[in-house]
Amino acid sequence: MGEEKQATFGTDGELRTDEPPAEDEPSDDGGGDGRNDFGEERDDHETKCGASRYTVSSLLQKAVRRSDEETAAWAAWELARSGFAWNFWDRVNLYVVEDLRAGHDVATQIARYEELANERWEPDSWRGRLCAVHAALAAARAPSSREASHADDYFGALSEERARAIEEDREPRYDHPADDLEPGGKFDVIYDMHTYEGKKMDRGSGFFRTHGARVGPEGESELSKQWRLRSMKLQDVDYTQEELTRAITPVLEEAPWDEPSDLFDDEE
Repeated sequence: MGEEKQATFGTDGELRTDEPPAEDEPSDDGGGDGRNDFGEERDDHETKCGASRYTVSSLLQKAVRRSDEETAAWAAWELARSGFAWNFWDRVNLYVVEDLRAGHDVATQIARYEELANERWEPDSWRGRLCAVHAALAAARAPSSREASHADDYFGALSEERARAIEEDREPRYDHPADDLEPGGKFDVIYDMHTYEGKKMDRGSGFFRTHGARVGPEGESELSKQWRLRSMKLQDVDYTQEELTRAITPVLEEAPWDEPSDLFDDEE
């Protein structure tokens, strides 16, 4: 392998690189006899079809992002058969967090294909190539979203804007979660017995069970609600029916933090 690094671009278009395998690690420099499909000697970063591995890798990412299964599968196959399987697995794992919707089980699927290709078989073997194709198809078929990248970009800009607004003695353009982190604020419910502030306000287990432990908006299962109510009735706290109902009532999807904050101010 040469000393060049994989070129890629961040959310703002800035150039980034990633390291190729260390010299003492298997480089998977297979790809047959080192020649391309035309019988010519390949350059360090040339795939067997004659393209740059950087170009094929970029094609793979855009194909995953656009849910183009066939193109993604070909790009994965081309990288794997050309001795650049290490490059493929590095990139496809990045796409899981950069280009796919959070919570999808494709991450574990791709991890399993990578394990099979690298630990059970050879990455550029027939089986290894199949694993690469499977991983690329799984990524292309998963719901595409750059929400994490957009979140990283937005949260960084939001924090910079907040700092500038304070320095310039003006209101920030958007609300910042950190400005509500105080008792009585939007996130008042977080100050329960598990925090210093909550203990100072004498918020005990009752406040936690009727405020901090609520879920939503789907709510608890019937069995979970049954266990919650029974456990509360066995506590040394005389809960009212209103409090018991509150404990198993899901929060509102449109306003997950809205609820009275003083129900247990005088508790215990």
